[in-house]
Amino acid sequence: MQSPVPVFVAASSGEKGLKGIVAGGITGGLEILITYPTEFVKTQLQLDEKGEMKKFNGIADCVKKTVKQNGFFGLYRGLSVLLLGSIPKSAARFGAFEFFSNKMRDESGGLTMTRRFFSGMLAGMTEAVVAVTPMETIKVRFINDQRSAKPKYKGLFHGVGQIVKSDGIGGIYKGLPATVMKQGSNQAIRFFVLFTLKDLYTGRDKTKTVPKPLVGVFGAIAGAASVFGNNPLDVVKTRMQSFDSARYKNTLDCAIQVLRQEGPMAFYKGTVPRLGRVCLDVAITFMIYDTIMDVFNLLWK
Repeated sequence: MQSPVPVFVAASSGEKGLKGIVAGGITGGLEILITYPTEFVKTQLQLDEKGEMKKFNGIADCVKKTVKQNGFFGLYRGLSVLLLGSIPKSAARFGAFEFFSNKMRDESGGLTMTRRFFSGMLAGMTEAVVAVTPMETIKVRFINDQRSAKPKYKGLFHGVGQIVKSDGIGGIYKGLPATVMKQGSNQAIRFFVLFTLKDLYTGRDKTKTVPKPLVGVFGAIAGAASVFGNNPLDVVKTRMQSFDSARYKNTLDCAIQVLRQEGPMAFYKGTVPRLGRVCLDVAITFMIYDTIMDVFNLLWK
Protein backbone atom coordinates (compact mmCIF):
# COMPACT_ATOMS: atom_id res chain seq x y z
CA MET A 1 0.00 0.00 0.00
CA GLN A 2 1.38 3.44 -0.96
CA SER A 3 2.26 5.73 1.89
CA PRO A 4 -0.26 8.58 2.40
CA VAL A 5 2.53 11.01 3.43
CA PRO A 6 3.36 12.36 -0.07
CA VAL A 7 -0.35 12.99 -0.74
CA PHE A 8 -0.68 14.76 2.61
CA VAL A 9 2.43 16.87 1.96
CA ALA A 10 1.20 17.91 -1.50
CA ALA A 11 -2.25 18.74 -0.13
CA SER A 12 -0.87 20.73 2.80
CA SER A 13 1.65 22.78 0.76
CA GLY A 14 -0.97 25.31 -0.31
CA GLU A 15 -2.42 25.63 3.19
CA LYS A 16 1.04 25.99 4.74
CA GLY A 17 1.88 28.62 2.13
CA LEU A 18 -1.29 30.60 2.91
CA LYS A 19 -0.60 30.48 6.65
CA GLY A 20 2.95 31.62 5.95
CA ILE A 21 1.73 34.54 3.82
CA VAL A 22 -0.64 35.84 6.52
CA ALA A 23 1.77 35.26 9.43
CA GLY A 24 4.66 36.70 7.44
CA GLY A 25 2.74 39.86 6.55
CA ILE A 26 1.93 40.56 10.22
CA THR A 27 5.52 39.81 11.20
CA GLY A 28 6.98 42.15 8.56
CA GLY A 29 4.97 45.17 9.66
CA LEU A 30 5.97 44.78 13.32
CA GLU A 31 9.69 44.19 12.85
CA ILE A 32 10.33 47.16 10.53
CA LEU A 33 8.88 49.61 13.06
CA ILE A 34 11.52 48.45 15.54
CA THR A 35 14.61 48.20 13.34
CA TYR A 36 14.39 50.94 10.68
CA PRO A 37 16.93 53.50 12.05
CA THR A 38 19.78 50.98 11.74
CA GLU A 39 18.75 50.33 8.11
CA PHE A 40 18.82 54.08 7.45
CA VAL A 41 22.34 54.48 8.86
CA LYS A 42 23.61 51.39 6.99
CA THR A 43 22.35 52.78 3.67
CA GLN A 44 23.87 56.21 4.30
CA LEU A 45 27.29 54.69 5.01
CA GLN A 46 27.11 52.45 1.94
CA LEU A 47 26.34 55.46 -0.27
CA ASP A 48 29.22 57.43 1.24
CA GLU A 49 32.39 57.69 -0.86
CA LYS A 50 36.01 58.64 -0.31
CA GLY A 51 37.68 62.04 -0.55
CA GLU A 52 35.72 65.30 -0.87
CA MET A 53 32.44 63.41 -1.35
CA LYS A 54 32.71 61.74 2.07
CA LYS A 55 30.07 63.00 4.52
CA PHE A 56 30.27 60.76 7.57
CA ASN A 57 32.98 59.44 9.88
CA GLY A 58 31.23 56.34 11.12
CA ILE A 59 27.92 55.34 12.67
CA ALA A 60 27.80 57.87 15.52
CA ASP A 61 28.70 60.76 13.20
CA CYS A 62 25.99 59.73 10.74
CA VAL A 63 23.35 59.61 13.50
CA LYS A 64 24.51 62.93 14.98
CA LYS A 65 24.52 64.82 11.67
CA THR A 66 21.19 63.37 10.57
CA VAL A 67 19.46 64.30 13.85
CA LYS A 68 21.06 67.76 13.86
CA GLN A 69 19.99 68.47 10.29
CA ASN A 70 16.58 66.78 10.16
CA GLY A 71 15.61 65.99 13.75
CA PHE A 72 15.19 62.56 15.34
CA PHE A 73 12.63 61.48 12.75
CA GLY A 74 15.21 62.11 10.05
CA LEU A 75 16.40 58.61 10.96
CA TYR A 76 13.01 57.39 9.75
CA ARG A 77 13.22 58.99 6.29
CA GLY A 78 11.92 56.43 3.82
CA LEU A 79 10.12 54.42 6.53
CA SER A 80 6.76 54.59 4.76
CA VAL A 81 8.31 52.80 1.77
CA LEU A 82 9.70 49.97 3.88
CA LEU A 83 6.61 49.76 6.08
CA LEU A 84 4.34 49.34 3.07
CA GLY A 85 6.86 47.04 1.41
CA SER A 86 7.75 44.91 4.44
CA ILE A 87 4.29 43.39 4.68
CA PRO A 88 4.28 41.86 1.16
CA LYS A 89 8.02 41.14 1.42
CA SER A 90 7.71 39.10 4.59
CA ALA A 91 4.48 37.53 3.38
CA ALA A 92 6.18 36.42 0.14
CA ARG A 93 9.26 35.12 1.99
CA PHE A 94 7.52 32.98 4.58
CA GLY A 95 4.71 31.94 2.28
CA ALA A 96 7.22 30.80 -0.35
CA PHE A 97 9.39 29.03 2.24
CA GLU A 98 6.43 27.11 3.68
CA PHE A 99 5.28 26.19 0.17
CA PHE A 100 8.65 25.10 -1.25
CA SER A 101 9.85 23.34 1.91
CA ASN A 102 6.65 21.26 1.99
CA LYS A 103 7.00 20.42 -1.70
CA MET A 104 10.58 19.25 -1.11
CA ARG A 105 9.88 16.92 1.82
CA ASP A 106 10.70 13.25 1.32
CA GLU A 107 8.27 10.35 1.73
CA SER A 108 8.71 10.34 5.50
CA GLY A 109 7.92 14.05 5.70
CA GLY A 110 11.54 15.00 6.41
CA LEU A 111 13.57 17.83 4.88
CA THR A 112 17.28 17.39 4.21
CA MET A 113 19.76 20.19 4.92
CA THR A 114 20.35 20.69 1.19
CA ARG A 115 16.64 20.97 0.42
CA ARG A 116 16.20 23.33 3.35
CA PHE A 117 18.97 25.54 1.92
CA PHE A 118 17.31 25.64 -1.50
CA SER A 119 13.86 26.26 0.03
CA GLY A 120 15.32 29.34 1.70
CA MET A 121 17.00 30.42 -1.54
CA LEU A 122 13.75 30.14 -3.52
CA ALA A 123 11.93 32.06 -0.78
CA GLY A 124 14.51 34.86 -0.99
CA MET A 125 14.34 35.00 -4.78
CA THR A 126 10.53 35.17 -4.61
CA GLU A 127 10.52 38.10 -2.20
CA ALA A 128 13.17 39.88 -4.30
CA VAL A 129 10.94 39.91 -7.37
CA VAL A 130 7.60 40.45 -5.61
CA ALA A 131 8.55 43.21 -3.19
CA VAL A 132 12.18 43.78 -2.22
CA THR A 133 13.58 45.27 -5.45
CA PRO A 134 11.01 48.05 -5.91
CA MET A 135 10.90 48.72 -2.18
CA GLU A 136 14.69 48.91 -1.80
CA THR A 137 15.11 51.05 -4.94
CA ILE A 138 12.59 53.60 -3.69
CA LYS A 139 14.10 53.56 -0.18
CA VAL A 140 17.63 54.17 -1.49
CA ARG A 141 16.40 56.97 -3.78
CA PHE A 142 14.63 58.67 -0.86
CA ILE A 143 17.70 58.47 1.38
CA ASN A 144 19.87 59.61 -1.54
CA ASP A 145 17.50 62.53 -2.11
CA GLN A 146 17.94 63.66 1.50
CA ARG A 147 21.71 63.76 0.97
CA SER A 148 21.38 66.30 -1.85
CA ALA A 149 21.49 70.07 -1.27
CA LYS A 150 17.93 70.51 -2.55
CA PRO A 151 15.74 67.44 -1.88
CA LYS A 152 13.09 67.08 -4.59
CA TYR A 153 10.79 64.37 -3.21
CA LYS A 154 7.83 65.83 -1.29
CA GLY A 155 6.49 62.51 -0.07
CA LEU A 156 6.09 58.83 -0.88
CA PHE A 157 3.65 59.08 -3.78
CA HIS A 158 5.30 62.19 -5.21
CA GLY A 159 8.72 60.52 -5.04
CA VAL A 160 7.55 57.29 -6.66
CA GLY A 161 5.80 59.31 -9.35
CA GLN A 162 9.01 61.22 -10.07
CA ILE A 163 11.05 58.01 -10.34
CA VAL A 164 8.55 56.41 -12.73
CA LYS A 165 8.27 59.65 -14.73
CA SER A 166 12.03 59.93 -15.24
CA ASP A 167 12.99 56.24 -15.54
CA GLY A 168 9.77 54.45 -16.44
CA ILE A 169 8.34 51.50 -14.48
CA GLY A 170 11.74 49.81 -14.84
CA GLY A 171 13.12 52.59 -12.65
CA ILE A 172 11.80 50.85 -9.54
CA TYR A 173 13.41 47.58 -10.61
CA LYS A 174 16.98 48.89 -10.66
CA GLY A 175 19.46 46.36 -9.36
CA LEU A 176 17.11 43.38 -9.80
CA PRO A 177 19.87 40.80 -10.52
CA ALA A 178 21.92 41.92 -7.49
CA THR A 179 18.81 41.95 -5.29
CA VAL A 180 17.75 38.46 -6.40
CA MET A 181 21.26 37.16 -5.62
CA LYS A 182 21.33 39.01 -2.30
CA GLN A 183 17.90 37.89 -1.10
CA GLY A 184 18.38 34.34 -2.36
CA SER A 185 21.65 33.94 -0.47
CA ASN A 186 20.25 35.84 2.54
CA GLN A 187 17.31 33.55 3.11
CA ALA A 188 19.20 30.40 2.12
CA ILE A 189 21.71 31.11 4.89
CA ARG A 190 19.16 32.28 7.47
CA PHE A 191 16.66 29.44 7.15
CA PHE A 192 19.46 26.88 6.90
CA VAL A 193 21.23 28.12 10.05
CA LEU A 194 18.05 28.67 12.06
CA PHE A 195 16.50 25.27 11.41
CA THR A 196 19.84 23.49 11.78
CA LEU A 197 20.22 25.03 15.25
CA LYS A 198 16.62 24.10 16.07
CA ASP A 199 17.30 20.49 15.03
CA LEU A 200 20.43 20.38 17.20
CA TYR A 201 18.43 21.62 20.18
CA THR A 202 15.46 19.25 19.71
CA GLY A 203 17.42 16.30 18.36
CA ARG A 204 14.86 16.27 15.51
CA ASP A 205 12.19 15.31 18.05
CA LYS A 206 8.98 16.83 16.62
CA THR A 207 7.29 16.75 20.03
CA LYS A 208 9.95 19.03 21.55
CA THR A 209 9.59 22.79 21.11
CA VAL A 210 12.24 25.50 21.16
CA PRO A 211 11.60 28.31 23.71
CA LYS A 212 10.88 31.63 21.97
CA PRO A 213 13.86 33.50 23.55
CA LEU A 214 16.13 30.74 22.22
CA VAL A 215 14.49 31.08 18.78
CA GLY A 216 15.53 34.73 18.99
CA VAL A 217 19.13 33.77 19.80
CA PHE A 218 19.18 31.30 16.90
CA GLY A 219 17.70 33.98 14.65
CA ALA A 220 20.41 36.47 15.63
CA ILE A 221 23.11 33.89 14.82
CA ALA A 222 21.44 33.17 11.47
CA GLY A 223 21.26 36.91 10.75
CA ALA A 224 24.94 37.43 11.53
CA ALA A 225 25.89 34.54 9.25
CA SER A 226 23.91 36.09 6.38
CA VAL A 227 25.54 39.52 6.87
CA PHE A 228 29.09 38.20 6.64
CA GLY A 229 28.08 35.90 3.81
CA ASN A 230 26.56 38.47 1.48
CA ASN A 231 27.43 42.06 2.46
CA PRO A 232 29.36 42.56 -0.83
CA LEU A 233 26.14 41.84 -2.75
CA ASP A 234 24.28 44.29 -0.51
CA VAL A 235 26.78 47.07 -1.28
CA VAL A 236 26.55 46.44 -5.04
CA LYS A 237 22.74 46.33 -4.83
CA THR A 238 22.68 49.68 -3.01
CA ARG A 239 25.00 51.33 -5.56
CA MET A 240 22.91 49.98 -8.46
CA GLN A 241 19.78 51.55 -6.95
CA SER A 242 21.28 54.98 -6.21
CA PHE A 243 21.04 58.18 -8.27
CA ASP A 244 24.52 57.45 -9.66
CA SER A 245 23.59 54.00 -10.99
CA ALA A 246 23.90 55.26 -14.60
CA ARG A 247 27.69 55.24 -14.23
CA TYR A 248 27.60 51.44 -14.06
CA LYS A 249 26.91 49.30 -17.14
CA ASN A 250 25.52 46.43 -15.08
CA THR A 251 25.87 44.62 -11.75
CA LEU A 252 29.25 43.10 -12.62
CA ASP A 253 30.62 46.44 -13.83
CA CYS A 254 29.49 48.05 -10.58
CA ALA A 255 31.36 45.43 -8.54
CA ILE A 256 34.51 45.88 -10.66
CA GLN A 257 34.43 49.69 -10.36
CA VAL A 258 33.96 49.56 -6.58
CA LEU A 259 36.87 47.11 -6.29
CA ARG A 260 39.19 49.19 -8.50
CA GLN A 261 38.34 52.61 -7.08
CA GLU A 262 37.77 51.85 -3.39
CA GLY A 263 39.43 48.51 -2.70
CA PRO A 264 38.02 45.21 -1.39
CA MET A 265 37.05 46.59 2.02
CA ALA A 266 34.46 48.83 0.30
CA PHE A 267 32.35 45.70 -0.06
CA TYR A 268 32.04 45.60 3.72
CA LYS A 269 30.90 49.19 4.16
CA GLY A 270 27.94 49.40 6.51
CA THR A 271 28.66 45.95 7.95
CA VAL A 272 28.50 47.03 11.60
CA PRO A 273 25.16 48.91 11.43
CA ARG A 274 23.79 46.19 9.13
CA LEU A 275 24.96 43.54 11.59
CA GLY A 276 23.15 45.27 14.44
CA ARG A 277 19.97 45.72 12.41
CA VAL A 278 19.93 42.26 10.84
CA CYS A 279 20.64 40.34 14.06
CA LEU A 280 17.87 42.23 15.85
CA ASP A 281 15.60 42.02 12.80
CA VAL A 282 15.99 38.28 12.22
CA ALA A 283 15.73 37.48 15.94
CA ILE A 284 12.51 39.48 16.27
CA THR A 285 11.13 38.20 12.96
CA PHE A 286 11.53 34.52 13.76
CA MET A 287 10.21 34.94 17.32
CA ILE A 288 7.11 36.80 16.09
CA TYR A 289 6.61 34.42 13.19
CA ASP A 290 6.95 31.31 15.38
CA THR A 291 4.44 32.74 17.87
CA ILE A 292 1.90 33.64 15.17
CA MET A 293 2.28 30.23 13.50
CA ASP A 294 1.74 28.50 16.86
CA VAL A 295 -1.55 30.40 17.24
CA PHE A 296 -2.53 29.66 13.63
CA ASN A 297 -1.81 25.95 14.07
CA LEU A 298 -4.18 25.90 17.06
CA LEU A 299 -6.97 27.98 15.53
CA TRP A 300 -6.54 27.50 11.77
CA LYS A 301 -7.39 23.88 11.11
